[in-house]
Amino acid sequence: MEYGLVVRWLVALLALGAVGVPLAARLFPRSATRGVGFALPVSALTVAVVAFWAGRVTFGPLVLALALLVLVALAALALLDRDALRAGEVALDEDAVAGLPDRTVAAETAAVFVLGFCLVVLIRAFDPGVDPSAGEKFLDYGILKSLLRASALPPEDMWFAGEPVRYYYGGHLLAALWSMLTATPARFGYNLALAGVFGMLVAAVYDLAGSVAASRDRSRRIAGALAAFLVGVAANLYTAGWVLLRTLPPGPRATVASLFGLDAQEVVTREFSYWTASRVIPGTINEFPLFAWLNGDLHAHMTMTPFLLLGAALAFALYRTPETETRRRRLLLFGVIPVVGGFQAVLDTWSFPSVFGLAWLAVAAAPAAPRTLLPAALSARVDALVDGVSDADTETATDGGGGGSAGARLLADEVARPVVAAALVAGAGVLAVVVASPFLLGAVTGSGSERTLALLTVEMRSSLGRLALVHGAFLATFVVGLLAAVGRERPLAVLAGLAALTLAGLVVGVPALGPFGFLLLAGWVALRTDRAGFETVLIVGGAGLVLLVEVVFLNEQAGPGRMNTVFKTYAQVWPLWAAAAGVVLAGMLRVVPRPDASVLWPGEGTRDVLASVFVAGLLVTTGMYAAFALPAHVNEGYPEEPTLDATDFVAVYHPSEERPIDWLDAREGQPTLLSAPATGVYPGADNRYGHSPTMYRWEASPAASLTGLPTVAGWHHEVGYRGPDAYFARVRAVDDAYTSEAAAVEVFREHDVQYVWVGPAERTRYQQFGMIDFGEIPGVEEVEDASTQTVTVYRVTESELPEAGSLDASA
Repeated sequence: MEYGLVVRWLVALLALGAVGVPLAARLFPRSATRGVGFALPVSALTVAVVAFWAGRVTFGPLVLALALLVLVALAALALLDRDALRAGEVALDEDAVAGLPDRTVAAETAAVFVLGFCLVVLIRAFDPGVDPSAGEKFLDYGILKSLLRASALPPEDMWFAGEPVRYYYGGHLLAALWSMLTATPARFGYNLALAGVFGMLVAAVYDLAGSVAASRDRSRRIAGALAAFLVGVAANLYTAGWVLLRTLPPGPRATVASLFGLDAQEVVTREFSYWTASRVIPGTINEFPLFAWLNGDLHAHMTMTPFLLLGAALAFALYRTPETETRRRRLLLFGVIPVVGGFQAVLDTWSFPSVFGLAWLAVAAAPAAPRTLLPAALSARVDALVDGVSDADTETATDGGGGGSAGARLLADEVARPVVAAALVAGAGVLAVVVASPFLLGAVTGSGSERTLALLTVEMRSSLGRLALVHGAFLATFVVGLLAAVGRERPLAVLAGLAALTLAGLVVGVPALGPFGFLLLAGWVALRTDRAGFETVLIVGGAGLVLLVEVVFLNEQAGPGRMNTVFKTYAQVWPLWAAAAGVVLAGMLRVVPRPDASVLWPGEGTRDVLASVFVAGLLVTTGMYAAFALPAHVNEGYPEEPTLDATDFVAVYHPSEERPIDWLDAREGQPTLLSAPATGVYPGADNRYGHSPTMYRWEASPAASLTGLPTVAGWHHEVGYRGPDAYFARVRAVDDAYTSEAAAVEVFREHDVQYVWVGPAERTRYQQFGMIDFGEIPGVEEVEDASTQTVTVYRVTESELPEAGSLDASA
C-alpha cells in the first residue's frame, strides 16, 4: 500500500485548499462558514481554468506553475487593502482578515474532507484496477494518460489518432494537474484523484447544507453531517426493499413487490450485488455517489459534482445578497458564475445548464427584485411596464366591479420576476460559453453524430413504484418539510392537492407529475411567501430535472433510448437534494429553536419523537446499501495486498501483455499505434472481417487505453464523437491494413504509424482471413524487447517503407 503517496496527496490538496480560503471568504462573506468547504474547489477551478486556456499554447509543468502563481496572486489580492495598493503600499485588509473562517470551522471541514478522501482510498485499495468490464475506466484512464503526454491542449484522442479528444475532459485535466503537482504516475494518480474529488464533494455538501441551515436558525453541524452522510454513504431504497421482501412471508411479499413493480421471486432469490441498485428504473441508469465511487470510473458525472455544488453555493450567495449591494450581485452573476459554469461545460456538458438554472431560481426567488440588477434605465422601463400592466388590470377589474391595484401590481411583479431573471441569467450563460469556447467549438464542430431531443412515449416513463425506490427517501423528507411550510393553516387542502396531482399524472401517463410537480409548486409558493429558505431552491431545481427527463430525452449514440439522459441528470439531482435534505432534516430535529410547525403533529413532544424516528429510519434504510456493499467490496479477494496501482491487475490477469504495454508506455510523446478496432458493428462489412473485439472487454484497445498512445481506430464510442462515417472509414482502413501489405503501408503513411500491435484480439479478428506478417514489409521490424509469446510489437520506420504500388495488394 502506497501510504506515502496518500499522505503526499492529502498534504498537497489541503495546502491548495488553504490557499483558496481567502478567495472563498470573499465569495461567501455572509456564509456561517465563510465558504471554507469550497476553498479547495475554488483553488482547483482557478488552476484548471488557467491551465485550460494557457494549455492551448503549451501544456505541462510550466503551465501548472503559471496556474499556481495566478492562484496565489488572487489569494493574496483577496487579503490586501486595495486602497493601499492604489497608493503604492502593501497592507492587509483588516476586514478581509476578520472575514476569514473560524479555525474550528476550518478544522472540522478539513476533517470531513480527510474522512471522505480516506474512505475512497480504502475502497480503491481493494479494487484499484482500471478493468474495462464494468464501466468507462479504459476511457477515463486513457484520457488521463493522453493529457500527461500532451504538449498542448486539447489532448490527442487515444482512440482516434491525429484528432483531439471530443469527450468532456475537465475532470481528467484536474487529475492530470494534481498528478503533476504531486509528481505521481498516472497509475496511482487515477485512484488518488478519485479520492480527492470525493473528499471535495463531501466537504462541499457539508459546507453548503450547514451554511443554509445556519441562515434558517438551524444547527449547522447537524445539517452538514446529515448532508454528508446522504451524499457519501446513503443509497436509494432498493436495498432496503430487498431486505424487507426477504423477511416477509410469500403473500405480503408479493403484494409489497407489486406496489414497486418488482418480481418478488426474482428479488428474494437474487444475492446482493452492488450493481443492482443502480439499475432500478428499466432502461435507465440510477447511480448515486457511493455506487459511482465503488465502481471507480474517473467519469464526468462524478468529477463535476463538487463544482455543481460550488455553482449552487454561488446561487445561495446571490440569493442572500441585499438589493443595495448591486455591484456585488452583478459581479457574482456576470463575473464568477460564468467562470464556474463555463468550466462546468468542460467537466460535464450535461450539468452546464444546471448551474444557470440554479442561478435563475436564485435571482427569481431572492428578496431582491431581479430588475435591480439591470442598468437604471432598463430597470425603470421594467417598472413602467409592470405599472402599465397592473394599471390595465386594475381598470378592467374596476369596470367589472372588483379587484384593486395592489393585487394587480403584485401579480405583475411576480410574473416579471422569472422573465427578467431569465434574461439576466441568459447573459451570464453567454459569458460562460465564451469561457468554454475552445472546448465547445471543437466538440460541436467535430462531431458527426446526430443528437436530437425526443419526447418520451408512455411506456418509456418511470412508474411511481420505481420512482419511489430511487427517490423515496428525498421525496418523503421534502414532502413533510413543504407540508410544514405551506400547509400550516390548511394541511388537508395541501394533501388533497398532492393527491389530485398524483391522480392527474397517472391519467395523462406521467406518473412523476404527482410527487415532483408537488415539489415544484409547493416549493415555489413557499419561496415566494417567505416560508422557506434556499434549501427549497435546491429542492425545486432537482424536481425540475427529474420531471424534465420524464418528458424528453436526448436521442444519441450513447443509448439506448433515454438511458444516458437519466444517468447524467440523476447524477446532478443527488448532490443537490442531499444538501437540501440535510437542512430540512436538521429543522425536523429542532436542535436549534425554530418557528413552530406543530400543525402536522398535535403535541410538541410527540412531534419531536416522530421527527427523530423519521430521521433514524431514513438513515437506516438509506445506509443498508453501504452495510452490504463495503464489506463485500473489501472481501472480493483482489488484490492480495492493498494497492492504489490502477494497472496492477494487468500482471495478475494478463501477464503476457504486461511487458509490451510497459514498453510502449515508456515511449515519449504520442507516437501512433495500429491495433484492432474495438467494435462489434461494421456496417457494410463482408464476412472476412469478423466482429471482434467488442467494447468493455480486455481485448478492446488495451495498449492505447493504458498508455495514452493513440491508435488509428479504437472503441466504438468514437461513433458518438465523430459520427459513423468517419469512424467506420477508419475501421475499414485498419482491417485492410492487417490483411494487405499495400493497405498497411498506406495506413502507416496516412496516420504516421510508428508501432503495430499484434495480440490475441488481432489474431482472433484477422487470422482466418489471411493476416499478413508485418515483419516481411521493408521498414517494419519486430521489437524483441517488447514482444512475448502472445503479443508481437513492430516498429515502423516510415523513410524505409516501400512504395505501396510495389506490394501485393491482395495479401
